[in-house]
Amino acid sequence: MVLPDLSTVRLLIVGDVMLDRYWFGDVSRISPEAPVPVVRVERCEERPGGAANVARNAAALGARVSLLSLVGRDEAGESLARLVRDGGIDASLHVDDAVSTTVKLRVIGRQQQLLRIDFENRPSHEVLRAKLADFAQRLPDCDAVVFSDYGKGGLTHISEMIALARGAGKIVLIDPKGDDYSAYAGATVVTPNRSEMRDVAGRWKDEADLERKATELREQLQLDALLVTRSEEGMSLFLADRAIHEKAVAREVFDVSGAGDTVIATLGVMLASGADWEPAIHVANVAAGIVVGKLGTAVVTRDELAAALK
Repeated sequence: MVLPDLSTVRLLIVGDVMLDRYWFGDVSRISPEAPVPVVRVERCEERPGGAANVARNAAALGARVSLLSLVGRDEAGESLARLVRDGGIDASLHVDDAVSTTVKLRVIGRQQQLLRIDFENRPSHEVLRAKLADFAQRLPDCDAVVFSDYGKGGLTHISEMIALARGAGKIVLIDPKGDDYSAYAGATVVTPNRSEMRDVAGRWKDEADLERKATELREQLQLDALLVTRSEEGMSLFLADRAIHEKAVAREVFDVSGAGDTVIATLGVMLASGADWEPAIHVANVAAGIVVGKLGTAVVTRDELAAALK
C-alpha cells in the first residue's frame, strides 16, 4: 500500500515524559567487590522517552506535533526540552519545582541491557491544573489527541480531557497503564499490550475468550475500538461489528522498549489523516516491526515505513 500524505495531520500528545539516558560500554571482567560485570563506559546518549517518544515518532512520519507535559526545574528537564525542540515538536512543558524530571538510565554492554535505574516522583496539583487549562486552549488546533499514560501522575485529569476532546469531535487514543481503565471511558481507542490486557481483564483460554473479554471491556468503557498489541502474535483490533487480526512482521528483535509508543503514534497519525481502521493498524503493525529491530527508544521515519509497505 502507499503511505498517505501526513504533512497536514495535527496531533496533540499529552502524558508523562521522561529522559532516556544510555551508557554504552565494554564488559571484559567481573567486579572483585560483587558478582556483577564491570562496564567501562565509552559513550553516552540521551533520547526523549514516554510521551516525548510518541511525539518524536509522529513527527518522524511528517505530522505536525504538539506535546503537553511537565518536567522538573533541573538539568534533565532542560535536556528533554532541547531534544524535543530539536525534533521539530511544539512542546509546552510545564515546570514543577516540587518534582524531578523522570529519568531512566540504562547501562548497555555488548548490545545487552545490563541495568536500568529510574529517578521519578509525582507532580503537584497546581501544575496539573495549569496543564488542563493549556490543554483546553490547544484542543481546537489538532485533529487527534494521544494520551500516553506511564503512571507517573501527569494524567490525573484525563477524564476531563477526554470529555473536552470528544465534545470537540476529536479522535482520542490512549496508551494505558494500571489495572483500572475507568478513567479512559469515552475514548476512541485504548491500546493495551498483552500483559496490560491480562492485568485489566484476566487471562484468556483461547481466541474466542480473548474476543469476549475485549468486547466486554470495550462496551464497559464505551470505546469505538480496543487494540491489543500481542508481541510475536501481532495485534488484534476489536470493533463493535468485527475483529481484525494483524500477524507480527517477522524481524530479528533487538529491543521492544518504546514499541508501544511507535504503534500509538502511527495509529494516531493514520486515523487523523482519515484512514480506516484496517489500513491504520496494518501500517502501525509494520512500523512496530521496524522499530523493534533498533536498540532503545527509537523512531521509524516516513521513508523507512514507505519502503517497508512496498
